[in-house]
Parts: sequence; C-alpha cells; structure tokens
Amino acid sequence: MSDVVNRGRHVLVFCASSGSCAPAFHSAAAALGRALARAGDTVVYGGGAVGSMGALANAALAEGGRVVGIIPRFMREREWAHTGISELRLVDDMQQRKREMLAIADAIVTLPGGSGTFEELFEALTSKRLGLFCKPIVILNQSGFYDPLFALLKSSVSERFMSEEHLEMWHAVDDVDHVLPAIAAASPWPEDALRFATR
Repeated sequence: MSDVVNRGRHVLVFCASSGSCAPAFHSAAAALGRALARAGDTVVYGGGAVGSMGALANAALAEGGRVVGIIPRFMREREWAHTGISELRLVDDMQQRKREMLAIADAIVTLPGGSGTFEELFEALTSKRLGLFCKPIVILNQSGFYDPLFALLKSSVSERFMSEEHLEMWHAVDDVDHVLPAIAAASPWPEDALRFATR
C-alpha cells in the first residue's frame, strides 16, 4: 500500500455480505481494511460479519484499527452483526442506516457488491449531485466489475439526464493500492452543486 498521511478520517465502505462470490473480492476488502487501519482511519461499514464485510472488518481489527458498524436491529436479530468490532450502532431501518453512514463519513469507498451496495452507492451519488454530501467517493472497479455501470451513467449523460459535471462525482480505481491516494487527491465538490443538479 502507498503511504498516506494519517488524517483520522471516517472512511465509509460499501461492500457485500455474500460468501459465494470469488475469493478475490474478499481479499481486496481485507487489503482495504488493512490499508485504512494503517493510515489511522476509522472504518465505517454496514456491521456485517461475513463476506467482504467480514473480511474488511477483521483485517482492519487485526491491524489495530477502529471499526464502526451501523446495522438495523432486524439484521442483528438474525445474527448477521459482527460482535467483535470497536462499535456497533443499532438503527431502526435501512433508511436510517444510510443517513447515519453519510452523516459521519469523510469519504466513501465502494467495493463490488449486489443490490444493497448499488443502492448505497446511488444514494450517495444522488446526495452529492444535490450538494448534500460533498466528500470523495471512490469506486473500486476490480476486474472491470463496474464497467457496465459506468457505461450506463455515461449513457445517462449522453441522453441529457445528467450533465458532464456529474461524471466527476466519483473517481474509479482498479486496484486497492490506489484507493487511499484517490481519496487524498479528490477535488472538492461544490457545495452549490444544486445550481447545476438538473442540467
């Protein structure tokens, strides 16, 4: 991993709980957890114990990092919650979970995942488009996973549902080593983004 100055950020990671995907996705999540812990950043995530979620949290903890999970009560009742993290915050529902996540995040990293990961990413992108969340969003495009999504978003611009400026709301990287530098290098997003939100 590249050396990054310790800024004590809260880095929100969107990732999956699936244990059935290729092991390489879990390995990347673990590598990110280690990198964030070594940088002195707090990992904020969905609070799960398995899949990429578990790999992320366990690797960060093994490096002495701080990990905060935010999970709806019904998921803890199903025993999906990680019981060994630094802090587990219980919320009433999925909507409150996303609100609380965005409220404390200094940056977002999105790993490959399924519908839940997509939903979280799009909520963050929409909030950024409206100037409600102006912090960096980095998407790990591991093995080209998000290529179809990027093509869709570019199509949205070409059909004038979004403007060219909105393609700057995120930064894509293809390797975990590039995630922290991408956060550090992210250009500020204008707080008056509502001005061109419908352009």
